Amino acid sequence: MRMRRRAFVAGALLSAVAGTAQAERYPDKPIRLVVPFPPGGPTDLIARVVAVGMAADLGQQVIIDNKAGAGGNVGTDMVAKSKPDGYTLLFGTAATHGINVSLYKNLPYDPVKDFELVSLVGLAPMALLVPPGQPSTLKELIAKLRAEPGKWSYPSSGNGTTNHLAGELFKKRTGVDVLHVPYRGTGPALQDLLAGRHAFIFATLGPVMENIKAGQLVPVALMADKRSSVMPDIPTTAEAGLPDFVGGTWNVVAAPAGTARTIVDRLNASVNKALVDPVLSERLKALNMETSDAPSPASTKAFVEAEIVKWRDVVEIAGANVD
Repeated sequence: MRMRRRAFVAGALLSAVAGTAQAERYPDKPIRLVVPFPPGGPTDLIARVVAVGMAADLGQQVIIDNKAGAGGNVGTDMVAKSKPDGYTLLFGTAATHGINVSLYKNLPYDPVKDFELVSLVGLAPMALLVPPGQPSTLKELIAKLRAEPGKWSYPSSGNGTTNHLAGELFKKRTGVDVLHVPYRGTGPALQDLLAGRHAFIFATLGPVMENIKAGQLVPVALMADKRSSVMPDIPTTAEAGLPDFVGGTWNVVAAPAGTARTIVDRLNASVNKALVDPVLSERLKALNMETSDAPSPASTKAFVEAEIVKWRDVVEIAGANVD
């Protein structure tokens, strides 16, 4: 019995020493950064910019691996169940880590417990936009919608998406009676909005920038604490008369739970270095990403937990739960 116990203790010590040595050598091979959405979309484009900066700092390739499906759940769950050695990471989103835990009744992963939340990359705030002919100030728009209950609707890119839930939060905060109409993607939703079939839409600025410049859409307010560096003329919702109304899409780099703290800290430093690189930060700005200010793993975790709480009630009120 004593021999077996000694062997067990010795084995555990050797394993711990080997793990420490591996963490100290990290990284010594390419890293896979899983994007749980298709290539070419906003999440994919932002991830590729961040990956370039991380690779330059870490001295190893950071390879993008697109694993789309089930609103981001397929790729996210795969990373959650991967070996926690720092070589399989996730480029998470507001959906995978803020909304889906309330949206899906049988989510196969826990967005906090199953991950080491390495770093918050940044936020792309939603803007409230209207077609020409609708009131161009927030107060006037709310007044019109209140005066015509049930007459107007707003489109989204799908049930449970960020622009759907932003609209539901808007309804909750203002008391307006408008109908949500889900579409399969932002493109079709915008087409019907521009045709005058809806009153407004919530969207990040990137996909609608050309519409704004062409005068096809009028930005009313930005769901952010500060004005956009890309379009600074748009007032924030607080400036427009609706305080504490903030929301949008965001991204985090995450590793499987159990990843060594030394590796998590090394990755955090690498992401933060990429975010302050002048060339990369300009690329992210062009993608409507307002980068974070040197977030730590602890502050990233606190941010994610707060987002989960914020959207839980909105999902419930909207009846957007998915079996």
